[in-house]
Amino acid sequence: MGTAPEFEFCVVIDDDDDILMASRLLLRRLFRDVAIANTPDEALPLIAARTPDVVLLDANFARGATDATEGLAWLDRLLAIDPEMVVVMITAHAGVQVAVTAMKRGATDFVSKPWSNDRLLATVRTAASLRRSRSATNAPAPIAGGSPLLGASPAMARVHSLIARAAPTDANVLVLGENGTGKELVARELHRQSLRADKVMLTVDLGAVSEDLIDSELFGHVKGAFTDARTDRVGRIQAADGGTLFLDEIGNLPLRLQPKLLTVLEQRRVTPVGANKPVPVNIRVVAATNLPPEKLRDEAHFRQDLLFRLNTVEIDLPPLRERPEDVPELIDHYLEHYARRYARPVPALSPAARRALLTHHWPGNVRALRHALERAVILARDVPLEPDDFALVPAAARVVAAAPAPPPAPDDFNLERVERRLVEEALKKHGYNISLAAAELGLSRAALYRRMEKHGL
Repeated sequence: MGTAPEFEFCVVIDDDDDILMASRLLLRRLFRDVAIANTPDEALPLIAARTPDVVLLDANFARGATDATEGLAWLDRLLAIDPEMVVVMITAHAGVQVAVTAMKRGATDFVSKPWSNDRLLATVRTAASLRRSRSATNAPAPIAGGSPLLGASPAMARVHSLIARAAPTDANVLVLGENGTGKELVARELHRQSLRADKVMLTVDLGAVSEDLIDSELFGHVKGAFTDARTDRVGRIQAADGGTLFLDEIGNLPLRLQPKLLTVLEQRRVTPVGANKPVPVNIRVVAATNLPPEKLRDEAHFRQDLLFRLNTVEIDLPPLRERPEDVPELIDHYLEHYARRYARPVPALSPAARRALLTHHWPGNVRALRHALERAVILARDVPLEPDDFALVPAAARVVAAAPAPPPAPDDFNLERVERRLVEEALKKHGYNISLAAAELGLSRAALYRRMEKHGL
């Protein structure tokens, strides 16, 4: 019996019925619902009715077309409808330049027909994880065209000052901070205020990419470089040429690949896997990690010469508990935002509810505050919101939850079966949220993905 899919909804747009049927059957492993359409016009009502985690878009629809003009035009139109839409382009006539063009115009990734099923699943899973990450961490539209990073506390004033000074330069920036503090928002703000703002910003979430695919994802590969390398694949580093490359969860970059990234940063050239000739690149790198400084500066975990290259400027994003004076602004802003999103009146807060929100520890930071407010807006009645409407976990309960009673000893001591069962239970417990399940198991997201693939989950 299979496990529940990780994601909700995917749309595949292709003029080949065989491709549609094959991809629909395959992608049901990842998505609860996979909708198919022969043309983008047919897909628009599907996309309008439900926000897809991923859209797979064919690059050519007209008979005999091979230049991807039509697919690129539809890519622009889809991103105009929803700038946060995650689009993976597919084509049977893909050259590296088409792939680069697609990603510079906003495509999240690119696959070629005929594809390897494992490669397609990995590519789409990474893309869907990116959409989930954006939904979890992105703030709503900036107020009056300003920064989406809310807060005027001294701690946030320092962050804004560092961004303003570093952004116009080409200096690499390392953003440190706990989960939920908004590290991707800092990266986007650095790009928005940079001289590269009119160029592409590409994101690679190294915590969501299987370790054996990171090499190809970052550096690309040429046809025949390994068993499943059926076509050339442009890497994110090359695709970001001229713009900004955001390396999220940089602490998950395997030690074996760290010298290769260091070489790229030093020489400004990238060599795809299996290629003999390097390709020049002009990129600005922003990296982020939630690793504690002592682990990041441990040579056994992260090369210090690479760290030196990445943190020309270092921005330490404070947790919400260290800037409580920003919480009132965040509360008011997100209540108004979610009220608009769900067409509800802005709910009032009782004095007790506001006091509870202001004094809560917020271990999940701004992300957790946003989720609590969104839930309350959705479930609000025509009365002031009370503390119970926010499902806040008291500090004492968190301490108890952090040290649960040990589980009973299993009857089956086979390590493979025990590992599979634990992974399944963690996934089910957290509704197949990979980040939460990985944290529960004491793994990185990449390590959890590897175990899921190993056990067919």
